[in-house]
Amino acid sequence: MVVDIMQPVLVILVVGLSPDLLGEHTPELCKLAARGGQRALTTVTPAVTCSVQSTLVTGRMPGDTGIVANGWYDRERAEIGFWKQSNHLVAGEKLWERARRIDSSCTTAKMFWWYNMYSSAEWSATPRPQYPADGRKIPDHYAYPADLHDELDAKFGQFPLFSFWGPRANITSSQWISDATRHVMATRSPTIALTYLPHLDYNLQRLGPDLSMPALQKDLREVDSLCGELIASADAEGREVIVVSEYGITPVSDAVHINQALRREGLVKVREESGLEQLDAGASTAFAVADHQLAHVYVNAPERLADVRTLIESLDGVERVLGRDELGNIGLDHPRAGDLVAISTADRWFSYYHWLDVDRAPDYARTVDIHRKPGYDPVELFVDPDIRFPTANVASILARKKLGFRTLMNVISPSATALVKGSHGRPTDSPGAGPLVISSVSEVLPDGQVPATGFSDLVLEVVFGRHAL
Repeated sequence: MVVDIMQPVLVILVVGLSPDLLGEHTPELCKLAARGGQRALTTVTPAVTCSVQSTLVTGRMPGDTGIVANGWYDRERAEIGFWKQSNHLVAGEKLWERARRIDSSCTTAKMFWWYNMYSSAEWSATPRPQYPADGRKIPDHYAYPADLHDELDAKFGQFPLFSFWGPRANITSSQWISDATRHVMATRSPTIALTYLPHLDYNLQRLGPDLSMPALQKDLREVDSLCGELIASADAEGREVIVVSEYGITPVSDAVHINQALRREGLVKVREESGLEQLDAGASTAFAVADHQLAHVYVNAPERLADVRTLIESLDGVERVLGRDELGNIGLDHPRAGDLVAISTADRWFSYYHWLDVDRAPDYARTVDIHRKPGYDPVELFVDPDIRFPTANVASILARKKLGFRTLMNVISPSATALVKGSHGRPTDSPGAGPLVISSVSEVLPDGQVPATGFSDLVLEVVFGRHAL
């Protein structure tokens, strides 16, 4: 099928943006909402990056896409893996594939949305560090086609990986992504352009969603300015604009140490390596894969399932526990999911910590290491407060690395979970605190909230019109 006219569109994913954060510090976003319309987004559980983005681009729930969290336990390999990047992990027809089925000439640029390696989109880019054999982590990104990588590096410099996540996370990475997106729009003219601005997420987790804080006000102005640049480029190219967020951040006080509780009951097993303790998932009776406010609990001894559930339900900070027969009720029933799924109360989140003695915590616990850790760790956003001179400490480590010495960037606390003041993953109690959709085309917005499963339909309606769907 070929459509007479396709309307180009830019989709801007602003992480952590909620209706409650819009106002005096976000004039560009407010102007876009006034020009078109704004609605709350009914997101999925878990409301975490990989799960929500997969639903947004497929229209399917996590139980259908298979993206049950940012990471999960591979039962066959007996290994936990977080932040994998192959688009083949996501089941279901993608937004851009549907678009090409409607009109084969429709093209898509997918800039820094997740599961962006080996995607079927025409152009894509995503963070992808180099890991040489000597243990270094070199900032880089992966792009398709391959020559796009060198083109973006030549124009904008090396991708600022260390401002994308970790204690130094700031606006620099979002600026790079925004600039790269505007360049790809100008040079490739994709029908659908998808871009990702992570900036708000950092201080929302560090500080919580407290609009009285000058740092958060500054963040809002910074990300709003980037949105303004993107909207201006879209307007100049005749594009409509849609802004979406994956989740809203809610205030939290501390973590629920679910694996430590399981270990005290003899259910979590560890193995000692060089005097430090590694989670031994395959040997454990039960263990949790913690991801923000949700934890998948895998029970290797089915006869202990009821005992494990009773234990987790008794933990302070746990709101509810779902068995496998209940996961379908929230669209999370998939073989990758845990045998039990724990959801925290609104003011708590789950740590991955499995050690009872912090001196025996594995070496990665003190580093930014999103792939090695068997769970999500928001404490990576902070320098260990026990380090007296952090700047000098980091400079010393970097100097040793440059001289060729093998050393850890061990600047993260393995115990200071109370530093984290914002989290997400469970449905927010108020729509104003949750995610949203802003569209320059008001006609595509429903009277009520936009379901995450309906977002791809909304984008395609902007591109092709309702009659073509």
